[in-house]
Amino acid sequence: MEQGNINWILAIACLLAGVGIGALGYHLLNGGARNAQKLRQRLAERDRELSELRTGLGEHFDRANGLLDALLANGQNLQQEMQDSAAQLGSSQPRKPDFRQADETSDDVNAPRDYADGNRGTLSEDFGLKSDNDTPAQPPRY
Repeated sequence: MEQGNINWILAIACLLAGVGIGALGYHLLNGGARNAQKLRQRLAERDRELSELRTGLGEHFDRANGLLDALLANGQNLQQEMQDSAAQLGSSQPRKPDFRQADETSDDVNAPRDYADGNRGTLSEDFGLKSDNDTPAQPPRY
């Protein structure tokens, strides 16, 4: 072969090797860019979800505040109605219910026991102990 042909073949081989190395480098370096793009996209989705949650939370608090205001207004109306009814019946202040009456009737109730009348239960002080009249205690057998 001639010297000129070898130079051309060598130049074409180097060009192909350079293109292959360049494509390989682009592929390896572009993988990081693709991951960064995916991360940016996920971050944008999370930001959108967070903003939706914030607006939903704001609406929830507004609705809860409105309900609380209505509840307070109803409580004030109820208190005013009670005062008007008490004044109409001749009492100066509405009375609160007296729950002590129910407690006074339940004084005859005994505390619960673990045994029936006349029998000793497991919580008695002498449960499991033998009396002095019985046979003397034997040492345990092993």
